[in-house]
This record gives sequence, C-alpha cells and structure tokens, in this order.
Amino acid sequence: MILQLEYTKRLERLLGDYMKDVVEFIKDNNIGKFDEDVNLKKHCTYKVGGTCKVMVYPKDTKKLVSLLKYLKANNILYRVIGKGSNILFSNKEYNGVLIKLDEFNECDFYGRNNTKVKVGAGYSLLKLSLMAAKKGLTGLEFASGIPGSVGGAVFMNAGAYKTDMGYIVESVKVLTPDFKVIKLENKEMDFHYRTSFLQKHRDYICLEVILKLAVGKREAIEEVIKERRIRREESQPLEYPSAGSVFRNPPDNFAGKLVEDCGLKGLIKGGAMISDKHANFVINYKDASSDDIKYLIDLAHDKVLEEYGIDLKVEQEFVNWD
Repeated sequence: MILQLEYTKRLERLLGDYMKDVVEFIKDNNIGKFDEDVNLKKHCTYKVGGTCKVMVYPKDTKKLVSLLKYLKANNILYRVIGKGSNILFSNKEYNGVLIKLDEFNECDFYGRNNTKVKVGAGYSLLKLSLMAAKKGLTGLEFASGIPGSVGGAVFMNAGAYKTDMGYIVESVKVLTPDFKVIKLENKEMDFHYRTSFLQKHRDYICLEVILKLAVGKREAIEEVIKERRIRREESQPLEYPSAGSVFRNPPDNFAGKLVEDCGLKGLIKGGAMISDKHANFVINYKDASSDDIKYLIDLAHDKVLEEYGIDLKVEQEFVNWD
C-alpha cells in the first residue's frame, strides 16, 4: 500500500513536469490561448465532469500542427473536442491536453445567390443555421436546435427531421495523421445515419467545411424554425442540462419508446434522470455526477437488449472513462 502510494506520487510529479513543459511550449511558440486545471463542467452540456490539465485553443492550422507534433513526439495524451454537446466526461482528471478549435471560426457566404458557405470547424452550428435563415437560404433548418460546432456536426453527421449534414456538405478540409491538409468530397466522407468517415478515422481532424444551401423564402424558413422550436420545447426536456438524444433510433423503431416500454422513463439515479418527458434523454436535473448519468445510459442499453434483443447504439462520446 505504501509502495503504491509512493508510485502514485512519483507519477503525479512526473506528469506535472510534463504539463509544465507543454505550457512552456504553448507560450514559447505562440500556439494560442490556453487554460490550466480546467473545470470540464463548463465545457460539456451535461454540466458534469472532472478537470483537465491543459486546454488549448490553437490560432490556426499551422499552430495546430505544431502543437500536435509536439504532443505526439512526447507521448502526451490529447484529444480534440468541439462544444461538448455530445460528450460525457468522467469525474476523473484528464491527464493530458484537450484541444478546442474555437479559433477556427471564419464564415463566408459566396457563390451565386450566396448559396455556398465556407465555415470553420469551430463555428456554432446553431448560429450558422439562424444566419442562413436570415439570408433566405434553406437546408440548415434541421440544425436550429443543435448546439454543437460545425466540425462536431460533420463528425457525427448530426441531423434531425429526416435530414442531416450529409445532404448539405459539399467538401471537408481535414488534417491527416501525417499533418497534410487535404480536401474530402461528400462521397469520400461516407455519410450515413449519425456516422461519417471521421468517426471511423479518428486521427483525421476537421478544419473547414463547404456547405451547399439553396435559395428559399426567409419568412417560410423562419416559420419552420419557430414551429420546430415549439415542438422541441413541448416534447424534449430542454430546461435541464443534457446532451440530446442518448441512443440512435434502430431501424423501424424509436429508442425513446423502447426505453419507455422497459419501464425506465422517469428513473432517477443520484442527480440524474431518464427524462419523464422523453425517455431518450438523460438529464442532469439536480447536481448529477458523471457516474449517475453513465449508470442510467448503461442501464437503459442493457434493459432494452435484455427485453427486446436490440443493441442500441449510443450517440454520445464517453471521454476519459476506463
């Protein structure tokens, strides 16, 4: 026991030295803004999670590449995250570097009738949807209730109302594992229901996206967005922190109905609940822990598998779990 404690202390000291070196590298090379000992609750829509040693916001692609080369060369744990709208952090400390592409936030409408959009991976998808509506451009209405980044939406092939990013993405600029910037066309992105090339190749990083929209009528587009917002407010627990739908809908069925039919709607674990408004949502209704939320997700999955033989696929990403 004493030897284990001493080993843990030595490991913590060594990790602390590594992180000091990371911070010095970030400063010396002007990589971008950074924070230390970050509370991850502020970077996750569930409002749960532990801390991370360093969170950094690279200024541009060149700085991102410089940072990644350093981290890889020194075997330092890292992960690129978006706005945390589809993530469940554990309660543990993340002993590495979290990278956010918030500075990749350029947005340019161009082409005939401004129907093409070149937009950075860190740009807010919800903000982009509302901006397109104001310009009388249709195609992004489904995204008006999705609080993630453009890059995260492409990664997950986010969607709603029987459409998704795959219908409007023309091409994606990505950083490859060997630090080359290349363009992937829509077909190469392999978009399918809530998945994409990037999910299957996690060492590729989305940098920028070209979207192709269409001309519509502003009043009609904004009315659709308004109607859908009202529908979401009536059917989803938007008043509580969550990460949206927990499970993908299986073919010819609905995940929420399956969870509800198992008698789990409204079930509470600590400060978390399987929503009594929509059973495909787990909500942080009263200072939940990450473990509370994970318990309910795992329970719902296992119960549906046991009762119906359906292996529900979790939409959300579990970060820093064993």
